[in-house]
Amino acid sequence: MEETFLNKVRSEAEAATRELVNIAGLESGDIMVVGCSSSEVMGGVIGTASSEETAVAVFEGVYGVLKERGIYLATQCCEHLNRAIIIEKELAKRERLPIVNVVPQPKAGGSWSTTAYKNFEHAVAVEHIQADAGMDIGDTLIGMHLKEVAVPVRLSVGKIGEAHLVCARTRGKFIGGERAVYADDMK
Repeated sequence: MEETFLNKVRSEAEAATRELVNIAGLESGDIMVVGCSSSEVMGGVIGTASSEETAVAVFEGVYGVLKERGIYLATQCCEHLNRAIIIEKELAKRERLPIVNVVPQPKAGGSWSTTAYKNFEHAVAVEHIQADAGMDIGDTLIGMHLKEVAVPVRLSVGKIGEAHLVCARTRGKFIGGERAVYADDMK
């Protein structure tokens, strides 16, 4: 794989992550879910040309930003693992999430989550999470892993490599009707 392309992908992933973290107002301890098709990043069709090199470049761009701010990364596996989530064991314990027994592979879970599993300190798989924000790289359908009220976020970065990029933040529900008063500072 051409190093120039991988550097571009790494840089785009980092820039998108920084922008989303800032717009979403993520804080230490928050969770960001990311789904990534390395096939789409390279210009192919999702699920057809998994690339560990590409996944590593995206991971380095995303994870570095989140790690420095104390934000947890949750990576979504591909459909072959029912879009399971790879996270740090510490987060699974904090959130009281049942751990499932599976180790993602490039063709069963995807290169993206395989990379996370190899690079997290104590990686585990869970079936569901409720993340505070999300990044969908290559139309991987992360919505099922966001908190209930997801709000689209438009970034200055519209693609990572050749993959379409869609991002979201979440917010608390507005309840109570026309007489209710809402907190302006709530995410």
